[in-house]
Amino acid sequence: MKLFKVKQDFPRPSIPSGDIAAVVRKQLAGCDLSVKKGDRIAIATGSRGIANIHHIVKATVDYVKEAGGEPFIVPAMGSHGGATPEGQREVLESYGITESYTGVPIKSSLEVVTLPQDDLPNKVYMDKHAYEADGTIVINRVKVHTDYHGPLESGVMKMLVIGLGKHDQALAIHDYGTKGLKEYIPPTARQVLKYGNILAGVAIAENAYDETAIIKAWKPADIEREEIAMLRWVKDNMPSLPVKQIDVLIIDEFGKDISGVGLDPNIIGRTKIKTEPEPEFPDITSIMLLNLTKNSHGNAIGMGLADIITRRVFENIDFKATYENVVTSSFLERGFVPIVVDDENTGLNYALRSCGLADVNNPRIIRIKNTLNLDEIWVSQALVDELEGRPQIAVLDESLDVFAAC
Repeated sequence: MKLFKVKQDFPRPSIPSGDIAAVVRKQLAGCDLSVKKGDRIAIATGSRGIANIHHIVKATVDYVKEAGGEPFIVPAMGSHGGATPEGQREVLESYGITESYTGVPIKSSLEVVTLPQDDLPNKVYMDKHAYEADGTIVINRVKVHTDYHGPLESGVMKMLVIGLGKHDQALAIHDYGTKGLKEYIPPTARQVLKYGNILAGVAIAENAYDETAIIKAWKPADIEREEIAMLRWVKDNMPSLPVKQIDVLIIDEFGKDISGVGLDPNIIGRTKIKTEPEPEFPDITSIMLLNLTKNSHGNAIGMGLADIITRRVFENIDFKATYENVVTSSFLERGFVPIVVDDENTGLNYALRSCGLADVNNPRIIRIKNTLNLDEIWVSQALVDELEGRPQIAVLDESLDVFAAC
């Protein structure tokens, strides 16, 4: 079976890599950090595969140093890295955030202090190293959340809670399911801003090509308002699949560096959260996963959103890390193991047989690299006929066998 190459043209505002440091410095300069000589400043950053994250962290470190401060890095993660100090350090290092590159120590610990919770129903925690510092700068990407939708989703506000609060805070919030994520993250973040000596939030927005599009540094009082506005921009510039109904979606790779859930539910139209409605579109009958990314470190959360995985995926699963992440999230179905096949052709055969197709010779198949990279995809003949002539879409003069396409 042949697949045909299709190019989707998404808006592409971007900051060149060579300009990243200058942009970060300019933004931080506008925050009036008031760092004094000898101040110990925590730089909190997380586990997502954010474009240029090591450069952004390094630029932040350098700015604090030049102001006379003594910066250090803390992993702002909940259950990621297997919920161990060593694992979380390794996750940062896998993204180039190392002590040798940044020139400052990484202080990785799951130890937290308890902040006043006032009238909140949940406990409020903060990384002990960050709390004991003279101030903390939190860095994160603003993006659409994989579990729920609202004015605040994934970003600096969430990082203040689930990231800076470490595993204890992740458990405390996730115990409430999506209610905790929707209703308790904003007020919990406000508590951290009130009691945690936060100096600034550095927010990153990416374009549809997984490139740095916007970097902003916000004063604590501005974080919530500005993040709401940035999230609207992100939603307006999200990539997507070009059709609403697909028989089989083949995904080359998934993992924690692709999405917090391994593959983005907003792209595939599946959430598998009992308290949340499933998206109406895209409507995909069968999803097959071919590989787990190296940078996921065996964490295969999200495999339960698919129907079929290869033996290669199965043999690379770290079940302890996966289940810790899944149980912490409370959405257990996302960690269920799909059908395991020894080779891709068997998987495609199973997928097509499960579709109940009226025309078995003309299936609607799409193959993508991952749920981040959707500018170049491969589609079957049935979709070529549908996509030709569409604006911002070009069907290229290139075809390959279904499993030689990516």
